Amino acid sequence: MKKQYLDSGRIVGTHGIKGEVRIEPWADSPAFLCTFRTLYLDDRGQTAIRVKSRPHKHITLCKIEGVDTVEAAERLRGRIIYIDRDDVSLGEGVHFVQDLIGLEVRDADTGESYGTLTDVLRTGANDVYEITRDGKKYLAPVIDEVVREIDIEAGVVRITPMKGIFDDAD
Repeated sequence: MKKQYLDSGRIVGTHGIKGEVRIEPWADSPAFLCTFRTLYLDDRGQTAIRVKSRPHKHITLCKIEGVDTVEAAERLRGRIIYIDRDDVSLGEGVHFVQDLIGLEVRDADTGESYGTLTDVLRTGANDVYEITRDGKKYLAPVIDEVVREIDIEAGVVRITPMKGIFDDAD
């Protein structure tokens, strides 16, 4: 089952003297969090906060309604920030990383199981899936030639592995 509220960053400090916080975003860019006017301080959506945000280098600066002092902002340090998945419209073929983690990775042709997708690494050129099987980790580039289908509902990613990903002897 998909989580409704997704962890999207961590408050890592304060900024200025008027109660702004610095958020380390767990998204494609700091600008992503700036698209939200409501964020959450819990994974059930019970603690909503109204915000105004702007990107700043690799972080998001955020002014939270009602937090007007450095001391009040400092008390939020370390808190995880959540977004409501209903507030996001993802493009075709775009998925939340949290929905990908835990999917079974199978061969697109034979159905052979290669393991479980355990992480998505950002490399700049393309993402890389970390696949874990029997305690061993394998890396597969997220490119059209390798990733053939992602079926979140079925819990599976179908790939055509490049030579050497799973068998160094090839």
